[in-house]
Amino acid sequence: MSVAPTTLRATIDLPPELRSVPAARSVVAQLLAAWAAESFCDNALLLLSELVTNVMRHVVGDAAMQVQVHLTGPVLRVSVADNSADPPRTLEPGAAGGHGMWLLAALADRWGSERHGTGKQVWFELSRDGGDESAPV
Repeated sequence: MSVAPTTLRATIDLPPELRSVPAARSVVAQLLAAWAAESFCDNALLLLSELVTNVMRHVVGDAAMQVQVHLTGPVLRVSVADNSADPPRTLEPGAAGGHGMWLLAALADRWGSERHGTGKQVWFELSRDGGDESAPV
């Protein structure tokens, strides 16, 4: 008999303020420690910082963003939802930024974006076993 893996979930609502970047990192680090999933910490916090920073830089308005964290077996999925329907864009890296989507493509096992309410959510997955090398969905 096969038992489905347990899914642990958390949702964090954050204001569109600079302090949301370290706040998101802190809360997710605490979640990963509580879930005995510290092995994800370095890459997850780096990618989360990039996604939250992208919302701060590129999304106009004062609507809150929402971070969702799901751990199902060996796979961690983190998403950041915002009020902009514009899909993420990969910019050329430079002194003023442009590294976020490149890091996402390099470090995540899978990533993508999808509609979320009137906006979008950008997500990434990390796997304890390295996952597959599939293209963004």
